[in-house]
Amino acid sequence: MQENEKIKVGISVGDINGIGIELIIKTFSDARMLQVCTPIIYGASKVISFHRKALNIAEFNFNTIRSSAEANDKKLNLVNCWEEEIKVELGQPTETSGKYAFKSLQAAVADLRDNKINAVVTSPINKDVMQQDGFRYAGHTEYFADIFGVKEPVMMLVSDIMKVAFVTGHVPVKQVPGLLTKEKIVSRLKVINESLKRDFGIRKPRIAVLGLNPHAGDNGLLGSEEKEIITPAINEAFESKILAYGPYPADGYFGSSTLTKFDAVLAMYHDQGLVPFKSVAFNSGVNFTAGLPVIRTSPDHGTAYDLAGKGIASEDSFRQAIYTACDIVEKRKSYDEANENPLRYAKLSGDR
Repeated sequence: MQENEKIKVGISVGDINGIGIELIIKTFSDARMLQVCTPIIYGASKVISFHRKALNIAEFNFNTIRSSAEANDKKLNLVNCWEEEIKVELGQPTETSGKYAFKSLQAAVADLRDNKINAVVTSPINKDVMQQDGFRYAGHTEYFADIFGVKEPVMMLVSDIMKVAFVTGHVPVKQVPGLLTKEKIVSRLKVINESLKRDFGIRKPRIAVLGLNPHAGDNGLLGSEEKEIITPAINEAFESKILAYGPYPADGYFGSSTLTKFDAVLAMYHDQGLVPFKSVAFNSGVNFTAGLPVIRTSPDHGTAYDLAGKGIASEDSFRQAIYTACDIVEKRKSYDEANENPLRYAKLSGDR
């Protein structure tokens, strides 16, 4: 990205029968968003127009282009990824909605991989109907990890209130204890630590680690994972100069001021971290995939079929996903420049 060049953000449309396109339309109906970035939607003009009419939005304009290279930095741009007529069935998960969600995602990721755009914001998908040749993944996180050759990406939910990451992601709860290892926890802590520095500009991040069991095992009375796996992992990470602390009982951690003393928290499984996160940041939270060489964010909710086409879905989380992607682009640029020339950075910042 050249100096003073606007950030190019690619946007996949997600499930065409869900609320993704509504969120895009509502977000970019505010012309001020064009000051934030150059947005490029990967979809089809006929599908966008269908949603615009369904929402009864008279004024919503976009610039139809053949490729991201033609993007106008003063307009909302749309790359037509398909020309065929397709049936939009609002509120219904269908094979068609999964097929074209994948087409959109593939096109956006291809441009991201080729450095034609700076970040991707993914609209919500239905993981079930997405299953097809080319997409046999539990979700976006796993897909991006495979495409970009990352063995262990970390799903991180981000808001102004808290940042929550996970040791295990989209797996059944009964499998969680067997998937926890000291090595996996240490690996996650390393990714989180680096991401907090590079992607969020936190110089000396502090990370809280939750226990698996109630009361963090109660000294072995309610489970042995804390003593045998989690605590040794925290100690090893700390010896590697990662400021990791715990394990903390999840209920006490989220219910007290301890939360404010840390820059992020590592939960052992999906709902342990997501339930408290969404309780306080549902409309402002952002899903970010840490550990990737590229930048991908998304709103922290799903397709919401029950709201599709009704005009009542909140675009707040989607808008925040755009902001977060742009912030991370800038933070990474500053971090990388500082590490390339630390003496110059120290002089400019006043560090000694």
